[in-house]
Amino acid sequence: MRMQNATIRRRGLIGPFLAACLLGASALGASVSGAAAADYPNKTVRIILPFGPGGVADITARIVAEKLSDKLGQQFVIMNQPGAGGVIAARTAISSEPDGYTLTLLSNGTAISVPLFKKLPFDPVKDFRPVSSLGYFDFLFATNEKTGYKTLADFIKAAKASPGTLNVGTVTRGSTQNLSAELFKTLAGVNFAIVPFRTTPDLTVALLRNDVQLIIDSYGSLRGQISEGKIKALATSGPKRFEGTPDIPTVQEAGVAGFEATSWNGIFAPAKTPDAVIKVLNDNIKDVLADPAVKKKMLDLGIEARASTPEEIEKRLTDDIQKWGAVIEKAHVPKQ
Repeated sequence: MRMQNATIRRRGLIGPFLAACLLGASALGASVSGAAAADYPNKTVRIILPFGPGGVADITARIVAEKLSDKLGQQFVIMNQPGAGGVIAARTAISSEPDGYTLTLLSNGTAISVPLFKKLPFDPVKDFRPVSSLGYFDFLFATNEKTGYKTLADFIKAAKASPGTLNVGTVTRGSTQNLSAELFKTLAGVNFAIVPFRTTPDLTVALLRNDVQLIIDSYGSLRGQISEGKIKALATSGPKRFEGTPDIPTVQEAGVAGFEATSWNGIFAPAKTPDAVIKVLNDNIKDVLADPAVKKKMLDLGIEARASTPEEIEKRLTDDIQKWGAVIEKAHVPKQ
């Protein structure tokens, strides 16, 4: 062996020899990774959620997880780890092996957390690999019969006639709904008080009492009161009318140019998860979300089932970090 090494050095072959060794090692590593991905998944896959059970994101993830389990022959289980602005769930995910067996759900709430918190112990762009979006959902602008508003334009007119006298309710300060109210206030050029509430039930009670004259929340949260005729939806927050509520116009149709506030969620994996695993997940999520039964189930909850490429959902994440960061800065929302 020593004679062989000496011969290699004498003939000036050390560079090519090392290159060949490195290439072989790289090929071996790639083949091992490829082999590991070839039978993926071969055990239970965890999807870590930064939300509690029962919400829109939780229901969406459970619908998709059930279908993935059926398609791929292994259980995709939901683990709820709410709290700390998504930090707990994110830490669990990024501390796991990047092998595709621990995934997480990120959302526009994750994008908001980046500019909202003074410091996050993770970077959603660098610490995760995007897989696919799952669903998109708009918010409803709703009122009560005591106000007499027939359209959102009526509210805008009243707010302009009496600046600072009307109240708009949302859930938690810094939530997407809360920041949507700030964005609406700026783009509509009106002055009203934004009142945050702890929960949606608190919010709807305040509306029925006329403590607030307008609220902004998800369709899934308000559909019961709307179907019972207790509150009236005036507009949706998306760029186009929602398929599930085609009779409700958009905020843009009410004359607020450029307004859009659409919430989304998607599946992400820890950084360094193999390309082959990402492809398996992306392909199967696309198939699941194309299923008419899944589309209808999610539509009934106010969610548009929509898959994406990894690049598309990553761009949505980075775009929303910038968008909501600008809203937070303009509204002087204090850093948490």
